[in-house]
Amino acid sequence: MSQHDSGLQAFKSALGLTKALLPVLYCGGLVYYFLDVSGSVENVSAIGLGPTVVGLAAVGLLFCIPLILKIVRILKAPPPPGSGRGPEGPADDDENGFDADAAIARYMAQQSAQAAPSTQATRPALKSGGPAQRPGFGRKIS
Repeated sequence: MSQHDSGLQAFKSALGLTKALLPVLYCGGLVYYFLDVSGSVENVSAIGLGPTVVGLAAVGLLFCIPLILKIVRILKAPPPPGSGRGPEGPADDDENGFDADAAIARYMAQQSAQAAPSTQATRPALKSGGPAQRPGFGRKIS
């Protein structure tokens, strides 16, 4: 990764963190304003702003969830170089050694191997001399 890509990644991280921080600061600022104007929590309840302040605090806490997730993502240690992990590295499914393409190829090979020996088996004839009924599910039609 070049220095330019590293700088761009840092800018994107900072911008994402700022975008997640703005709604938290806005809700927190409104709660602070209402508490400051009224003087105390008792006065907020007395003038009828109790539900508003509680709602703003709850919404502010909900906006903290994406903020915390972005901070954890930024602070998470990058993978060691040469580990093959990263944007161009193997996916999470490759950790356990499972290869989906190989599994599909094996399945298709088994299907073709099973279909080859059982070429158009002749149906047993009925006692009456007509062709036998096909085995199947559902209602019997006589």
